[in-house]
Amino acid sequence: MRNFSIVALLAACVSAGAWRVADAGETGRKVGSTVEEGVKTGGRAVRDGALTVGRTTRAFFKGGKKAARETWKANAKDTAETARAGGRATRDAAHGE
Repeated sequence: MRNFSIVALLAACVSAGAWRVADAGETGRKVGSTVEEGVKTGGRAVRDGALTVGRTTRAFFKGGKKAARETWKANAKDTAETARAGGRATRDAAHGE
């Protein structure tokens, strides 16, 4: 719950300051886009982490320790792919692409 609150606070700050960034020119747009992509990436990481814990717990009770380990590894792989994609999007935003 605490992580969700942090992400929600960051998103509110980004949206509240968006009108100021629009007046800051090209650099301001790059900064705003970079922050926005960073917040999205962080939010996805929090979501993926919560889903991983839930799915692993379910797998443990349904299939035991081995099933939980396999579920954890599969979800960790998906989370890593999502993080890489978010990193690329953030980097592209920082470069104005």
